[in-house]
Order: sequence, then C-alpha cells, then structure tokens
Amino acid sequence: MTPDTHKNIEVAFTQALALEESDREKYLTELRERDPNIYDAVMRLLAADAKDDAALRAPIAESVSRLGIISDDRWIGKTIGAFLITERIAAGGMGVVFLAERSDKQYEQQVAIKIMSAQLLAPDAAARFRAERQILADLDHPYIANLIDGGTTEEGLPYLVLEYIDGLPIDRYCDERQLDVRGRLELFGKVCEAVDYAHRKLVVHRDLKPSNILVDDRGNPRLLDFGIAKLISADTFNYTVVMTRAGFAAMTPEYASPEQVRGESISVAMDVYSLGVLLYKILCGRMPYKGVRKLPGNIERAILEVEPSRPSTALTAHTDSNSSDVSVVEIVLSRGTTIAKLKSALSGDLDNIVLAALRKEPERRYPSVAAFSDDIQRYLQHRPVVARGNSTTYRLTKFIRRRRVGVAIAALIVTIIVTSGIRIVAERDRAALAARQSQEVS
Repeated sequence: MTPDTHKNIEVAFTQALALEESDREKYLTELRERDPNIYDAVMRLLAADAKDDAALRAPIAESVSRLGIISDDRWIGKTIGAFLITERIAAGGMGVVFLAERSDKQYEQQVAIKIMSAQLLAPDAAARFRAERQILADLDHPYIANLIDGGTTEEGLPYLVLEYIDGLPIDRYCDERQLDVRGRLELFGKVCEAVDYAHRKLVVHRDLKPSNILVDDRGNPRLLDFGIAKLISADTFNYTVVMTRAGFAAMTPEYASPEQVRGESISVAMDVYSLGVLLYKILCGRMPYKGVRKLPGNIERAILEVEPSRPSTALTAHTDSNSSDVSVVEIVLSRGTTIAKLKSALSGDLDNIVLAALRKEPERRYPSVAAFSDDIQRYLQHRPVVARGNSTTYRLTKFIRRRRVGVAIAALIVTIIVTSGIRIVAERDRAALAARQSQEVS
C-alpha cells in the first residue's frame, strides 16, 4: 500500500467519523462507488472504532484506582502544618485532595489540602505545582477559592492548603435548584467575573469545567484548580502568549478549545471557548457536538472539524454520549419549564451568543471574557447583543421589548389621535354633504 493510499484512507476515515449517521451512509456509498479498496479499509476502521473496549479498559482503570486509594490512605490521620487530614475528597492530574481540620484546636476550620502525587515529581511537574501556589497567592476574588497556606511535606511533596468549598459542581447546582434560563445566566455571569479577574491578573485557567466550579448554598460560585493555568504577557494580553511545552497536552478534552487540541499558543480565547461549552451545558443539558462517542480521539476530531449544534435544537436534534443518561424530560423538569418554552428561550440571541464563544477561530470569538459577559447582560436587559447583526428591525424589536410600557402608551396615544382624526374627517365630510344637499334643495 502506497503512502498516498494510506493518506487517502486516513482522510476518508476522519471525514466519515465526523459525519452524522445519515450523511455518513451517503458518503460511504459514494466512496464505495469511487474507490472500493479505500471503502473496505474505512469500513474496517469504523468497525474497530465502534467496538466497546470497556472489557479491556475496566481492569486497568480499576487497578490504577485501587493503587491510588491505597497510596493516598496513608495520609489520613496525619498532620500537615496546623491541619489534621480526615478524609480523601478527590484526585486529579496533579495530585490528591483531602479534607482536613485544624489540629491545634485554637478555632474550628475545615480546609482542603492538595498534595502532589509522588509519581509526578519530575522537575517540570514540581515547577507547575509551585506555579499554581504562586498563582493562587496572587488571586484575591470572592469567586475564587482562597489559598491559605502551602509548603512541602516531610517526604518532599509540595502541598497547598485551600479554602474548603462545601458546594456542588455548577451544572448539578443549577439542575438541583431547578434554575430557569435567567437564573443560570446570572450565575454564569459571576463565573465570568472570576475568570475575567484572573485574566486581568494575566492568568489563563485552561481547565474550566463544572467540577472546577463549585457553587455554595448562597449561590456563589468558587473557581478551583489552577493546576494547568498559565501566566501570560501583559504586552500581548489578547492572543499571543507563552508557548506550552512541546508534547504536553494538559486539558479536559470535552471543554478544550481547538487551539488547545492542536497544542498552539495559550491565550484568553481558550477560556472564552471553555466558558462557551460550559454555558451550552448548563443551558440545555447537552454538549455542543452531536453524535460524538466519549473517546478523546473522537471528541478532539469534533472540536476541530464539526460545527456545534445550536443550543435551541440540542434537545431534539441529538443526544451525545456525555449526556445520554439524562433524558429530555429530566432536562426540562430541572429547568422548571417545557421543551417548547426552553427552545423558545434559547433560540435567537442565546443561540448566537453561545455559538460566538464556540467559533473555531480564536480571533472570531469574543475578544475577552468581559465582552462575552457583557453580551449576556445585554440579553438579560433586552438590549441588542453584539453576537447578532444590527438590522433596523432587530434594534426596533429590542427597543420595543425594553420599553414596553412607554411604547404601549405611545401606541395608545397614536391610536387615539388617529381615531379622533378619522372621526373629525368623517364629521367634516358629513357636514359638507349635508350642505350640498341643502343647497341643491334650495
């Protein structure tokens, strides 16, 4: 098989994967007529891709998980600084997070302690962990988890002591509280405040997703996990920034931007994209790309090649592997509405706002998180949004909706004036007719 044939098979396979089921069948039929050999190869690849390899992956994942738990349990009951570790909360790419409380009993305080995994003690990993500590030390915002302390354990493992947030991931919080579209947008606006603040401090988060945004009982979000954040240059704030290390793909695929997938320069546009995915998810309960199986390769291909569905069509147009366990009925009930009302609320401006944040070209997205948030505020205030064209009809519609009472009064006055004018003209015509008739009789 020649290199060109290999390339043609790869291109055809990639294109077939990106297509919807109906379009894929049509494409494959045409491919079979055009080149049966490439068609056969693509069909074998598609069959292999469709196989469920859970039987292979499950034992490996279980073993890794068991090793991690055994390794982490040794910390429970130990004291680090002024804090006694009581239980394991979570594990991430950079380390393990534990719940701890003050051991000196001077006052009650619960904290989250993040300890770097021993397996990640390469010089660059330790440097990233120290960078996270410095980044958090420089960030002081009500919607960002506070750094309380930090240091190194007796074994030489770096650790962070963070404010403990007793809350839910933002998507779960919205659903369990049955927030409507407006409530979700207002909460999302607070998240944008925190991310914009970080950007103004020259920090790009690069891993914005529901599990990194917890919401407390008072409805305030807390931004977590700056483990893969990057500092950017003040001189090149918008797009051109520090290059990531070659070959280092620090990201969550479902929320990663196209330039993250390609390993390009870091910019605030990455966070704008991730926030667009987050807003899509909390508004309609789905992910932007339809028919994508939850495998990194498939997700990344969709991010690079497939246009996202409009949020207003997401409930009826597709289901995806990331949300297939949540029915349409559950989604609309968790928003306290109906399918028709939710589609109506999302169509138009919100469709355009979300899709503007999800554009594949960074320069075509909102230039900043502040601009993204401002457009949402314009929508909530019934003002024209930037993500939509400025036609006269559109602006007039927004003006009328924003000033309903005034417009209604003005319309009533105009109606009265027009009606009165018609009546006066009618009376004048009747009087003139009567005068003519009288004159004719005379």
